[in-house]
Amino acid sequence: MLVHHGAYDGVTGSCHQLFWNGKKSSLLVDCGIFQGSDAKKHPNPEIEFSLRGIECLLLTHVHIDHAGRLPYLLAADFDKPIFCSPPTAKLLPMVMEDSLKIGFTRSKRLIKKFNQKIGRLLRPLPFHQWHDLPGGAQVRLLPAGHVLGSTIFEVELPDGQRVVFSGDVGAGTNPLLNPPESPEKADLLVLESTYGDRLHPEKTDRQAELEKIIRRTLADGGVTIIPAFSLGRTQALLYELNGIFERVQKTENQTLMRGVDVIVDSPLASRFTALYKEMKGYWGEEAQVVLETDDQPLVFENLTTVGSHSEHMKTLDMVEEHELPAVVIAGSGMCTGGRVMNYLKRFIGDHRTDIVFAGYQAGGTPGNYISRGSDWVRLDGRKFDIAAKVHRLTGYSAHGDQADLIRFVEDMKTPPGEIRLVHGDYGPKRTLTAELTQRGYTVI
Repeated sequence: MLVHHGAYDGVTGSCHQLFWNGKKSSLLVDCGIFQGSDAKKHPNPEIEFSLRGIECLLLTHVHIDHAGRLPYLLAADFDKPIFCSPPTAKLLPMVMEDSLKIGFTRSKRLIKKFNQKIGRLLRPLPFHQWHDLPGGAQVRLLPAGHVLGSTIFEVELPDGQRVVFSGDVGAGTNPLLNPPESPEKADLLVLESTYGDRLHPEKTDRQAELEKIIRRTLADGGVTIIPAFSLGRTQALLYELNGIFERVQKTENQTLMRGVDVIVDSPLASRFTALYKEMKGYWGEEAQVVLETDDQPLVFENLTTVGSHSEHMKTLDMVEEHELPAVVIAGSGMCTGGRVMNYLKRFIGDHRTDIVFAGYQAGGTPGNYISRGSDWVRLDGRKFDIAAKVHRLTGYSAHGDQADLIRFVEDMKTPPGEIRLVHGDYGPKRTLTAELTQRGYTVI
């Protein structure tokens, strides 16, 4: 039996409970926070379901829509093992620290206490091996290709039934990640459906489009603002910008050291990038090849990282007053808060500004409103006219598109018995259901 505590009638708040042994035993897969319009339907983040009989938690990855309710879970006295991949175990404390500061407390003592408890519960497991779980079940981890450490869980119950949780399936185009691997079989496949109704542009198209925007910024001396998630998207963009600047320098036959400011204005993103560099062994094949000739593909000569709030305010003034064009990567990714808000307020009314959305924008968020091509947006209660050019680079999505999701199913050696779609809005789920049903699969 499978019960969904989130991300069944929407995209965010992933939390699924799998029961066995006559409902005496169960496990949780993820415990994420609700965001955007989902949060309006679920305003109370506290845990409202019983923890009795829950043997463990499987954590697919560290994004807050999959891990953000962990503080509330621990506050409800959850003290069972949390199984995840080794990179997830390294990244999670930092994610939780940020999540706690936003929603719980800024007390360093309480944050340290919480992370100590998380540290005691974490059980990192290697990929591609079967491991025993409490309650008699087993689990095997496969790469999901969504963010560093993201995992597909194959769960085999004591009666031999196999349930597979896809987590978030990546597009397989991020050079820093290993592509998603399909499981061999599943009696029940729990499959995400975020982009079940669309196809992403080719990887070469996204690179060309980003390069076109960067060249425009270099030419008109404007500002490119990229609202980016601190984990995953920022690192992928830095990797790609490094290549773009190398190509620009070759074609223009000049160094860009004094030609453009590249700014990562997010202390959290900078810390994540440092962790990414520590975990090069988990990078994808393309990035591994690049490492043979470039030992720092996430760092380049005109890159500046911004730490404190006072540095942030000085950087804002510098960008506005300086004659150099600038590329700014700042959080939050959906423009719901964070330092990107100050850049938007200051530059969104300038026609030389480019705003680049390279990730999903949940309904009801300012990012969603801006990305739809609106003439104005309300930021922190104030109305701002939009003169900036707005771009949506869906090719950078960390989620696979419809073709990727169908391929994930079709690559299974034995077709799944049943498929249940989660983590998607009504339209994408309906469209993907029709496509899978047409191919002979049973979607429940």
